[in-house]
Amino acid sequence: MVSISLPLTKLNRPPLENSGHLFKNYWGILFFVLAKHTYITFFIRDYAAKEPKMVCTIEIYEKPKLSNPILIEGLPGIGFVANIAALHLIHELKAKLFAEIFSDSFQDLAVTTETGGARSPINELYYYKASNNKRDLIIWYGNTQALTTFGQYELCGRVLDVAKELGCNYVITLGGFKKDEVKTPPEIYCAASDPETLNEALNLGAKVMIGQIFGVAGLLIGLGKLRGFKGFSLLVETLGTYPDANATKYALEALNKFLDMNIDLARLNAAAEKTEKILESFGLIRTAEEEKKKEEQKFRWFV
Repeated sequence: MVSISLPLTKLNRPPLENSGHLFKNYWGILFFVLAKHTYITFFIRDYAAKEPKMVCTIEIYEKPKLSNPILIEGLPGIGFVANIAALHLIHELKAKLFAEIFSDSFQDLAVTTETGGARSPINELYYYKASNNKRDLIIWYGNTQALTTFGQYELCGRVLDVAKELGCNYVITLGGFKKDEVKTPPEIYCAASDPETLNEALNLGAKVMIGQIFGVAGLLIGLGKLRGFKGFSLLVETLGTYPDANATKYALEALNKFLDMNIDLARLNAAAEKTEKILESFGLIRTAEEEKKKEEQKFRWFV
């Protein structure tokens, strides 16, 4: 901030013949300008001193020793493809929770439980130690993304910090690609940090994504590249109006192929149903009754 001092003794005063009303107006205007400047100065200083700082806290309960791990992102997004996939991976692989993430950019609410408890918006980090010399996994799961641009950058940056400390240098994000009509089977699109990694994604049967990837699914790849991470994003066609287990199935099949794993997909619908209940409780999707009520309201003017 630049402050300008105006010493009153050196100001050019108006001639005496213009004294009286003009004299009063001149000094009155000057006083108003100086007073306004002083007010603005103090306001800026006071605001800067009191401006709240964004907070993103990661509570780490264990620091696992991992072998060349891959970070897999699974936060809510279009069709909740990533969210269902991450939950399914956690259950099938019996992945272990090692960190919880809290941010003041998450939703400002808590959901009560049947036992009288309260559940807040949260992100979690799990790890899975693979066998047969395969790469270990870090699975990023949560019931929300950050609600502000600053919060998204901060959240991704903090998670990348943790991943880097655990020896991770590769990121995979999952998501849905909203379409009005979905092909059978749905097509998969991809974007990557570099040409070599893009070819790895294309070999999974994906097509090059043209356009924009919003949220963590896109941001994590871009920020990761700046920090030395390689990685790609897989987006599966979906209507995007409900937790899409079918789209998630194709995302996980591609992931199975890339990781050279054989993750059972038989219980995928159970993960989708659980995801739906969690998201409904946080108001991220509407229940069937709410959707029906909304449709009825559209036609009230006919009555």
